[in-house]
Amino acid sequence: AAQLTAEVGPKDVARTAKRLGIASPLAEVSSLALGTSGVTPLELTGAYAAFANGGTGVAPYAVIDIRTRAGKILYRRKEPAPQAVMTPLNNSQMTQLMIATVTGGTGKAARLEDRPSAGKTGTTQDFHDAWFVGFTADLVCGVWTGNDNSAPMKKATGGTLPAHIFH
Repeated sequence: AAQLTAEVGPKDVARTAKRLGIASPLAEVSSLALGTSGVTPLELTGAYAAFANGGTGVAPYAVIDIRTRAGKILYRRKEPAPQAVMTPLNNSQMTQLMIATVTGGTGKAARLEDRPSAGKTGTTQDFHDAWFVGFTADLVCGVWTGNDNSAPMKKATGGTLPAHIFH
């Protein structure tokens, strides 16, 4: 992944991540693809939602509306206009890679028997964090495991506990 990032260009990789919805600062270095810049689970899951949506980006949110006890709407989220963040070909190729992750790769534990699924595993150095982000035709789910104090876990990887939780 680091070699591919170096070949493509770290600046272009960071620009693509931003287009997919990553808002956290990203270091434009070859190791970016290995997770050297931290992002939140919500950002990561939102970015993967673009693959599930056929290349259309999303803006994750938590509040749809706020009402008074009497029902008066004080706030209502405005749905942004859909925007393509990648070409159909790039979306198809990336989705095929992520399907391979759950059919025969590190994410096999996340594979759903009754429906097609795709995803990606991740593990930080020294097992401090592990995650799995996966999707089906109608669901995107990000699972993160780790300790709040950043203490390492016992050999947990994205393909173990997070993939099982997704499943």
